[in-house]
Amino acid sequence: MASRFAHLHVHSHYSLMQGADTIEALAQAARGHGMDRFALTDTNALYGFVFYRQICEEQGLRPIAGAEVVSPPAAAPDRTGAVPDRAVLLARGREGYRSLCRVLTARHLDPAFSLDRAVREHPASLALLSGQRRLLSALRDALPVYAELVPGRDDRGLLRWARGEGLACVATNDVHFVHREKHRVHHTLRAIARNTTLDRVPHHDLAEPERTFLSAEEMEARFPHAPEAIENAARLADECAVDWPMGRTVFPSYPLERGDAFEILRARCEAGILHRYGRDPSPDVRARLERELAVIREKGFADYFLIVEAITSRTPRICGRGSGAASIVAYLLGITHVDPVRHNLFFERFLSPERKDPPDIDVDFAWDERDQIQLDVLEENGAPVRAAMVANHVGFRARAAIHEIAKVYGLPEEEIRNVTKRLTAFWGLEDPVERLDGHPRFRDVDFEPPWPEILAQAVALEGHPRHLSVHSGGIVLVPDSLADHVPVEIAPKGVPIVQWEKDQVEDYGLVKMDLLGNRSLAVIRDGLAAVARNTGREIDERTWNPIDDPETRRLVAAGDTLGCFYVESPSMRQLQRKAGVGDFDHLVIHSSIIRPAANRYIREYVRRLKGGAYDPIHPALQHTLDETYGIMVYQEDVTKVAMEMAGFTLAQAEGLRKALGQKRPVKPLRAYQEEFFSGAGARGVERRVAEEVWDMILSFAVYSFCKPHSASYALVSFRSAWLRAHFPAEFMAAVISNQGGYYSTFAYVSEARRMGLRILPPDANASAREYTGKARELRVGLMQVKGLHEAAVEALIEERRRGGSFRSLADLRARVPLHLSDAELLVKSGACDSIGEGKTRPELLWELYLCSGGSGRPAAGELFEPEPVHAPHAAAYDRATVLRHEVETLGFLLSAHPLEPFQDQLRARGVIRACDLPRHAGRRVRVGGWFVSSKLAQTKDKEPMEFLSFEDTTALYDATIFPDAYRRFCHLLTSTRPFVLEGRVEEDYGVCTLTVEGVERL
Repeated sequence: MASRFAHLHVHSHYSLMQGADTIEALAQAARGHGMDRFALTDTNALYGFVFYRQICEEQGLRPIAGAEVVSPPAAAPDRTGAVPDRAVLLARGREGYRSLCRVLTARHLDPAFSLDRAVREHPASLALLSGQRRLLSALRDALPVYAELVPGRDDRGLLRWARGEGLACVATNDVHFVHREKHRVHHTLRAIARNTTLDRVPHHDLAEPERTFLSAEEMEARFPHAPEAIENAARLADECAVDWPMGRTVFPSYPLERGDAFEILRARCEAGILHRYGRDPSPDVRARLERELAVIREKGFADYFLIVEAITSRTPRICGRGSGAASIVAYLLGITHVDPVRHNLFFERFLSPERKDPPDIDVDFAWDERDQIQLDVLEENGAPVRAAMVANHVGFRARAAIHEIAKVYGLPEEEIRNVTKRLTAFWGLEDPVERLDGHPRFRDVDFEPPWPEILAQAVALEGHPRHLSVHSGGIVLVPDSLADHVPVEIAPKGVPIVQWEKDQVEDYGLVKMDLLGNRSLAVIRDGLAAVARNTGREIDERTWNPIDDPETRRLVAAGDTLGCFYVESPSMRQLQRKAGVGDFDHLVIHSSIIRPAANRYIREYVRRLKGGAYDPIHPALQHTLDETYGIMVYQEDVTKVAMEMAGFTLAQAEGLRKALGQKRPVKPLRAYQEEFFSGAGARGVERRVAEEVWDMILSFAVYSFCKPHSASYALVSFRSAWLRAHFPAEFMAAVISNQGGYYSTFAYVSEARRMGLRILPPDANASAREYTGKARELRVGLMQVKGLHEAAVEALIEERRRGGSFRSLADLRARVPLHLSDAELLVKSGACDSIGEGKTRPELLWELYLCSGGSGRPAAGELFEPEPVHAPHAAAYDRATVLRHEVETLGFLLSAHPLEPFQDQLRARGVIRACDLPRHAGRRVRVGGWFVSSKLAQTKDKEPMEFLSFEDTTALYDATIFPDAYRRFCHLLTSTRPFVLEGRVEEDYGVCTLTVEGVERL
């Protein structure tokens, strides 16, 4: 039975920087008041609509689609001082929802948007609520309109006017929060949005503290003089309840000149067989192709494959990944590059007759090519009408929340930074901010008021959506109009985006494809181009497959993979060295098992890999997990184990797998847990065994890979490693030039030295913009000179190409219009040493200053030539000055290791060389170290600890600081000073690490 009142004007935290409560909190409030529905009417948006529908279903509520539409101030230039037009629009059925999406799309895309005009153009099945009399009068003939009575906002005056005009009234409370206490959060959000302090937020920009989620009785008490307004709210809510299904797939269509999409797909696959397998493919290949084509035909997915092929065919430089890499159809079309038959990839992880959701193929492009490819795809497919990017809903993280809240409380920036700089980049809910005052990193911070209130507010805002950004690769295509399904707006980046992030897009039924950027693909591209330039050897990226190359396998097995895609992190290199295997199939396993929640299984995996005996978890899994030594590694292992051990259907098991990784699964994980234990028990599985398996299943939550994805990544890893093994200079130059790897430029340059490469400084005649490598030499590029203008670099290189090498600094300045600051940087970095004509760097700088005539530009010609002034003789800089200039101009020491100046201090402390650590296994040692990388972690007891990498002049090594030592020494750790580390050398399967017990900063 419908409740006697329903809230029809409710803001959640998806009313960005306004609403204070989550949809869940609002739904619980409705249930707590005995209501069976409420309308979610966020400002100018349906950002949370799909989640709202799912939450309503979970809570037993009937959803109502709506939004509060507010015209931008510029839309009313003719009404001086007038407030923007404002109205709540409610959808009455599917047609009304379509009209609502169209109005919201116009609100965001039309620079001359007018609310009354937009509603007149799209009135079908909409109802309008407003407190603005002009708007109600203007639109009463276009659609049902209601005077919105909000208690305390001249509701009695509006009621008298509406009755006089013969207009119906509806009671609302313009809800912004469930309880009054959340008004403080609302106030804080408005201050942050306005970039001002709490006391300077205008009163008219704040919802009153009374705008809470009142019960029906409380609303009736506020409208004894207008009972019809309460009744109308209930009646209108009943008319507007969402009654159409969600989740029906909306497929894009492939533009056909003639023929049938499926027949075109089959023909392309036949051509692909000849290309991939030759004229005589194995029966397994044929059988696999027919099985996949049958599913694709039944599901009507042929258009999707053809569209993705059309996108990927524009470049050979791709990595098709995700579950789509399990498809032989994708492999034959050139969308993916890993043979799913040879590597036993599970097609049903991607598509099956039982699966209801559409296919989802992720494709990586070189990072610097991706944006243009995305723009081309959007343009070719009719953006913003039929194509748009997927949105990201960017929420507050602890650091940003603390910083912004402290600002609006009026605290000075220096005090705020003293707190936020101690938070790691990934600090989140697992490290509650209310415990900061007990954390070792904050031992010297005094959390006096208002800090306790600031930290409490930061907890409340954790994950609170703040603004929209563009998803890194998701694109949605439809055959008709996106605005029939979801509102579209323009992102700050300038591209059209739908208002939902990826989970809502998929759950609604829209088909998306991910066109992502990958720096390692650019590294491989640039490395291969350098190989071709230097040696004449051309390699076709479409067919290149180095997974059987012996030298590459040896390098991967040894963990010598710094710079190699996905296998360069300390934990991955340690796993490779412990395992001692470098073949492709094991690298696929390692790429999946190296996830945080699987750490407890890695050592057991290595033991079994080395020949250690083990029994399967359960006889039913005897063969299911054979290739991974009885340990669940891939996402599809969850599917297989649930089917084998608990009797799940494929659809059931896939539902469980998806629930592990979704913010809001269709069916809660706890329901799957009950079904799993029930099914396992019915098959005679002991409770203890079922619990052990369920724990392993839970390790796949949040972050895990399917095998096809890992295989695709492993192929990119192998290609990277092949370049490192055979062309190290070209490879390292490409790694550094593309930036963005796991390590700093300094770390890669140090690694290049350890590889035996000669590091050459920047040179005006020899350096390109990027780093370059040839034979055994690595040349620093002009891009490394900090502060050097890009225009100066381009002009210098272009003039050198046009007119040949520069003969002197004077020749360089005569031919290239360099600003004094750019010329000074070139001299200080050593880039002008080769054209210095025997002059020292101080003499070259004197020459610059004298020739500049005291300005930043070369002196212009004068009526009378001035007397020539010669630079004085000056001695070369001492070693310390040269090194200081290197740090200033390049960002790191180039001609010496940063530990070199501290050798006497290190010897005095009796340090050993890092390369000798294996000889001291089990002993306490001291070793010098320069910080390379770190990863903060927690023990099972939630105590902080840290994994770090250091290097000395001989080797890179890994260290662990456990909680006791972390509490004592974490405040000393920095990336700009050398250390003496003291601790015990631990050895595990031939790999040594240092357990740190003491830290001294030199």
